[in-house]
Amino acid sequence: MEPLGQDANDHGQNSVGDGVHPWEVTDMTRLRRFICYGSEMAIYDTKEHRLGMESALALLSLLQEGRGCEVVEEVKRLALEGRPVRTNPSLFALAVCSQHLDLNTRQGAFRALSDVCRAPEHLFTFIQYKKEAKERMRCGIWGRALRKAVSDWYNKQDPMGLALAVTKYKTREGWSHQDLLRLSHAKPANEAIVLISKYIMKGWKEVQGAYADKENSEEVIKVLSYLEAVEKVKHSADEMEVSHLIEEHSLEREQLLTDHLKSKAVWKALLKEMPMESMLRTLGKMTADQVLEPGSSDVAEVCERIQSEAALKKAKLHPFSVLTASENYKRGQGNRGKVKWEPDVDIIKALDSAFYKCFTNVEPAGKRFMVAVDISTSLSSVVKGTAVSTAVAAAAMAMIFARTEAETQVMAYSEGAIVPCTITEGMSLRQVATELVKIPSGYTDCALPILWASEKTITVDMFIIFTNSACWHGEANPAECLRMYRHKMGIFSKLMVCGLTSNGLSIADPAEDRGMLDLCGFDLGAIEVIRNLALDLI
Repeated sequence: MEPLGQDANDHGQNSVGDGVHPWEVTDMTRLRRFICYGSEMAIYDTKEHRLGMESALALLSLLQEGRGCEVVEEVKRLALEGRPVRTNPSLFALAVCSQHLDLNTRQGAFRALSDVCRAPEHLFTFIQYKKEAKERMRCGIWGRALRKAVSDWYNKQDPMGLALAVTKYKTREGWSHQDLLRLSHAKPANEAIVLISKYIMKGWKEVQGAYADKENSEEVIKVLSYLEAVEKVKHSADEMEVSHLIEEHSLEREQLLTDHLKSKAVWKALLKEMPMESMLRTLGKMTADQVLEPGSSDVAEVCERIQSEAALKKAKLHPFSVLTASENYKRGQGNRGKVKWEPDVDIIKALDSAFYKCFTNVEPAGKRFMVAVDISTSLSSVVKGTAVSTAVAAAAMAMIFARTEAETQVMAYSEGAIVPCTITEGMSLRQVATELVKIPSGYTDCALPILWASEKTITVDMFIIFTNSACWHGEANPAECLRMYRHKMGIFSKLMVCGLTSNGLSIADPAEDRGMLDLCGFDLGAIEVIRNLALDLI
């Protein structure tokens, strides 16, 4: 970690020139916020809210101005770059565009469908949003353009991937694959897609009869074999047969019956090819069901996978994701308290090791950050919706920025006091948390980090403040302090206030400044929102 510079050096793109107002909030800014996290406001809430026309006023305004093609391109661009932290807002925006009266906007929306709808559940959700938008836009749903777009979506899929998808994600939002194929009058592009379509529309017995005596291509044989395995599992009560089919055909949990998941043998078969994120989510249940028993070879294999740098890199796990899984596992019970387990010591050690190894998965934003942690009495609770304490979450994020961003200054502050904190490469999370509580606690004053940087003439591209839910800011208003700091330093600095337990903050200027944003709660989505703001993407 290098100290923050005291000049603009190579970060000149953040400079504020004469007559330029980079903080202005435009309809396009609001659209990007909506696409990213489902709200046009400068507030990201970890609790996802239902989308409606009232939450997408900038989208409607841009369409009314005749900028529908720009909207579609922005939805597509952000989706391809992986910027949205939630999928539904992009689907909603695309659905509204596809119902618009302007022909070019509608055509663009349908062309973008395959880029935005990556999985069947996305397609189902898109169709449902179109249905909900129908009455407002006063036009039908299943016209020629939509029928072609849906048919093309199925035809563009890899046959084996589609076979997995249609047997794993059968319905969503009241729609099924059978509904979509029937209403779109889909025309399969090749023999493998013909087979899958017949399976969806007519069922397995019809497929068996149609393909039993045919000379089939290698691809069709593979799809037939896979669908046969899925059907066998659906009708089998033999745990050894189910386990064998899982291992041979890489079947997944969602393709099994509920009764199958009562079997240790089935869980052990699933575990061999289970994606890393799924495995971390189910560690507690597998421990509770004694699939993972202390000292067993299964525990040893799981621990080896959890600590595998190659596996962690492939899964692209963020350290905070591993931390959340670790704290949930240590808690010894599920969210509702129905499933309970005795945490395995070896698994806890493996998760701790994985947390540090995942730092290499974090892509630096290349900005100058000040991460300021409020160590007042407010930072003594649990992050909303998780088992992670606010103190541990704040320490972890301070540590992640310090290790992955070359120019990061970590500060601890409380009423009337603010001190720099040294976070070195070899420090543990516990040591970092201890380092952050060097000064006495007091009242929250979120303006202190900005005032300190201004007084010391420290150049900061983005201030990230971690607090609990308190937004009291003493005599100085943080938003106003940021504006004065920008004027003094001549750069467009940004402010992100993370209320780790908050249901609503009010520090960011809600309408006038796109360089300020509040977070209510904290999760992986919040981390991506921070990155998007730092990179000027929202």
